[in-house]
Amino acid sequence: MTICTIEDLQKLARKRVPKMFYDYADSGSWTETTYRENSSDFQKIKLRQRVAVDMTNRSTAMPMVGQQTKMPVALAPTGLTGMQTADGEIKAAKAAEKFGVPFTLSTMSICSIEDVAQHTSAPFWFQLYVMKDKEFAQNLIDRAKAAGCSALVLTLDLQILGQRHKDIRNGLSTNPLLSVKGWTHILTRPRWCLGMAMTTRHSFRNIVGHAKGVSNVNSLFAWTAEQFDPQLSWDDVQWIKDRWGGKLILKGIMDAEDAQMAVKSGADALIVSNHGGRQLDGAPSSISALKAIVDAVGPAIEVHMDGGIRSGQDVLKAIALGAKGTYIGRPFLYGLGAMGEQGVTKALEIIHKELDLTMAFCGERELTKINRSHLLPGTF
Repeated sequence: MTICTIEDLQKLARKRVPKMFYDYADSGSWTETTYRENSSDFQKIKLRQRVAVDMTNRSTAMPMVGQQTKMPVALAPTGLTGMQTADGEIKAAKAAEKFGVPFTLSTMSICSIEDVAQHTSAPFWFQLYVMKDKEFAQNLIDRAKAAGCSALVLTLDLQILGQRHKDIRNGLSTNPLLSVKGWTHILTRPRWCLGMAMTTRHSFRNIVGHAKGVSNVNSLFAWTAEQFDPQLSWDDVQWIKDRWGGKLILKGIMDAEDAQMAVKSGADALIVSNHGGRQLDGAPSSISALKAIVDAVGPAIEVHMDGGIRSGQDVLKAIALGAKGTYIGRPFLYGLGAMGEQGVTKALEIIHKELDLTMAFCGERELTKINRSHLLPGTF
């Protein structure tokens, strides 16, 4: 199969990843309207094509929170990444490091902070969920510091879980290994099974053995179901910032008022994000919310965005609207499920090539100079 697009990787991942884990990555909450519009709203934005300009010596390099990147595209924190393929987080982190973009490890990862640190040399970012067990959250922050993580991404929009129908129907809301349906999904993917048989990383290793009372998979699911903190507030952001002491990025901002609160918190960046359409169905797409938030905060805080990016053109459109960084989740997960580390690299190569060529067709040689003047008025 010739791989030309992210969609090509998606098709291959669907064939190779057990259905319940593929669906976990490729789904949204309730009607999935916001999930779909995250991507489709990018198509409404049109680019200005320019001609007879010098297109040599192009650069897509752009810093994100002070870290230089080959392109302003970080791998987003995604749960269960190590269930798309064996040791998935390690493979994704290694691909990101070699390519020159940031990797963000999720609290709900299969490979632990220490696992990823052991197999990489460049500092990666760590994403924090605040649990009711504050001692556990504090220990996570301390472990990320000890591992040399260079930024902490605090997710603010998962105080309670949105309902994702596919996860319920696939039995993923409980331990899938205890159901016939779960084993049916797994045994139809022998290549995936072989990879899993060759690793010991099968559970949430940031949690098992670290959280009180969590020593195995069964106790893990019971603990996780009741630990997300519905009382999370801006006061929590302050103590987290103080304990972390480094670069802090706030994820899940979709409203201009919340963006102003993010500025007041002293965070280094915010991410315009609706959690990939997996939380509040009916919320606007991230790209449609981006402009108002950029205008509301100005240069007071670095604005990033995620949600719906499937091409380098999408990245350029986000940068043109004022984003200083973007994140991809599903695109790299498709690559991971399709071809492991090589697939993540392929996803990054596809997006980078599209970004580079689109920038040239828009008449610019440096991504840092892309702005709203490169978009067709009336389409954004």
